[in-house]
Amino acid sequence: MIKGSNRLDTVKEYYFSKKLREVASLIKSGKPIINMGIGSPDLFPSKTVINILKNSLSDLNSHRYQSYQGLPELREAISKFYLKFFKVKSSPVDEILPLMGSKEGIMHISMAFLNKGDEVLIPNPGYPTYLTVTNLVEATPVFYDLKKENNWFPDVVELQKKDLKKVKIMWINYPNMPTGSFATKKQLNELIKFSVKNNILLINDNPYSFILNDDFISLLTINKAKENCMELNSLSKSFNLSGWRVGMLLGSKENILRVLKVKSNMDSGMFYGIQKGAIEALNLDKKWFDELNKVYKRRRELVWQLATILKCEFDKNSKGLFVWAKLPNHINSSENFINTLLTKKNIFIAPGTIFGSNGEGYIRFSLCVDEEKIKDAIKRCKK
Repeated sequence: MIKGSNRLDTVKEYYFSKKLREVASLIKSGKPIINMGIGSPDLFPSKTVINILKNSLSDLNSHRYQSYQGLPELREAISKFYLKFFKVKSSPVDEILPLMGSKEGIMHISMAFLNKGDEVLIPNPGYPTYLTVTNLVEATPVFYDLKKENNWFPDVVELQKKDLKKVKIMWINYPNMPTGSFATKKQLNELIKFSVKNNILLINDNPYSFILNDDFISLLTINKAKENCMELNSLSKSFNLSGWRVGMLLGSKENILRVLKVKSNMDSGMFYGIQKGAIEALNLDKKWFDELNKVYKRRRELVWQLATILKCEFDKNSKGLFVWAKLPNHINSSENFINTLLTKKNIFIAPGTIFGSNGEGYIRFSLCVDEEKIKDAIKRCKK
């Protein structure tokens, strides 16, 4: 019998891959499931973006292999986008790398910088992909705590007490998923100083900046941050393009080139029409986000109602596409809680434990749910 690689023993199938099969099976059996677990935008992209994609299909170069670095016009659009909203200057020639979603960027970065035995600082709670990719490339995960009492921000003093000699990369994610917390420029500057002192590559995963948030902050806003920092971003949440798989990576010329060496051996370029649509999206003005956030604000207020009925606590100052809610103290398993809710009320919510041990006692509601469905969920939970 052919045996799988040893690295497969270090990871499990992605939680949502497995759980959504279960949810789909329940729906197929006739259960009226309301899925509030996953952050897949249900709203449409801008009509102009869709039209650009459609019209591009007849372009001469549309169906050919594309550049590994993306269209020059796309890199130019990303550069202007970052300058307009984040006040970050970047060269479209060699400081920007378009990606097929920022998730692939996590893998490419890890392959470009990590050797077997190198250590990686990973937030707890945090996006599960940081851990799985670290394991797949045979590096060693080192968790750092994010806690409510510190507004879900790393304690730099405690971090400095760790043995950091083998640490090569530190992942951060602000505005944060799953907690919705955010970081100030002063806090980010503290982390940059920490990473410089310890020769660590600091990477901010930044796809939630524009959702229910008016204070647009990039890690690269800080002076000279590119020297030892990189930033991932994505069009998935901000422009309702999750299925298109469009992301971006910004950093120094040297670091971008290292990642390009990996990426250019892994794919043959992003589809031309998607790149053209992405350019149009990046050129939209702030009114796009304002209208988008009107919808999410109404949904969030309804989710707050639902969370209150479930006797949960939550922070009304949080940002992003989710509501992170603390369960009542007598509930000792968030997974048991969401499974009971799924069975008895036909409502699926993500348990906090999938994001790390510090997620125990919490659940995460997605705002990618129609208002009427949220109202239905409220009615079900009132019974």
